[in-house]
Amino acid sequence: MAALSSIRHILRTSAKGRYSNGVLRHALGQQMKWSATEVTFGSTLPHQPMSSQSTYETLNVTCEDGLRVITYNRPDKKNAISEKMFEEVVAALKEAADDPKTLITATTGAGNVYTAGNDLKNFRGMATTEIADLLIRYFSAFIDFPKPLVAVINGAAVGAGVTLLPMYDAVFATQRAIFFTPFSSLGIVAEGCSTYTFPMVMGHSKATELLLFDKKVSAAEACKLGLVTEVYPDATFQEEVWPRVRAMTKLPPKSLLYSKQLCREIHRAKLHEVNIAESKRVAERLVAKLCPDSEEYKKFASSLPPLPANVKI
Repeated sequence: MAALSSIRHILRTSAKGRYSNGVLRHALGQQMKWSATEVTFGSTLPHQPMSSQSTYETLNVTCEDGLRVITYNRPDKKNAISEKMFEEVVAALKEAADDPKTLITATTGAGNVYTAGNDLKNFRGMATTEIADLLIRYFSAFIDFPKPLVAVINGAAVGAGVTLLPMYDAVFATQRAIFFTPFSSLGIVAEGCSTYTFPMVMGHSKATELLLFDKKVSAAEACKLGLVTEVYPDATFQEEVWPRVRAMTKLPPKSLLYSKQLCREIHRAKLHEVNIAESKRVAERLVAKLCPDSEEYKKFASSLPPLPANVKI
């Protein structure tokens, strides 16, 4: 996806060379060693010379010298995205957009996992329309974020932690990171605008391997597919990546902002259209598993496009 990836391409060519614990175990196979209290995988919390300015429950947010870092901070739950975290990420991105002292915003994960994606305990008791609205607002916050956005993938990335990567302007990963989108296994559908962005980034057949058929990919594979800008050795990941990100704050601010605007405007309307369609279908699939007999669900489901009449399942 040339426009969405232009900054990422420049960085690459100029460089020196809760989903539940069970889902995450399935995602990573034998590449993670689980103990009773923690997971030992990937890189640890970044070495950042920043004091916390966070006022959030599920995030740690710091800002210094133009760099704002939003850290998913539920390490005991593998940084799975709770309903609260969905709301707080939206608020944190708005705060970053509104802060004149913030030029570059980066997201990363506390502990050894980037994010396990949507917490499977979410949405119980919520109406289908409420779930769809929350998801639409969450992904829209990334679509409309006006400043350069960097993902620092310090470990496993699952679900929304993967599908949103084409919304970023640079993605740096430790070589031990694993990327997994198990939507079909979970009985839901792809989200994060990935049904639009993934085919543009990597081609249709590679996109469907991930989005339909639950293929896991390594950091090196994700880089070849265009999801990751550059992969770093795990042993030196934190020491190498943060100086690289901080260096971005020295670039002329208006040049960055105008270039980002030009890249995004080409696709903005379509991204919002896709986000609405995906989020509604995700909500429908989630409630179909939780409360398929409710009248609210039936009314919501009937409002969505049906499968073709000749498709029998």
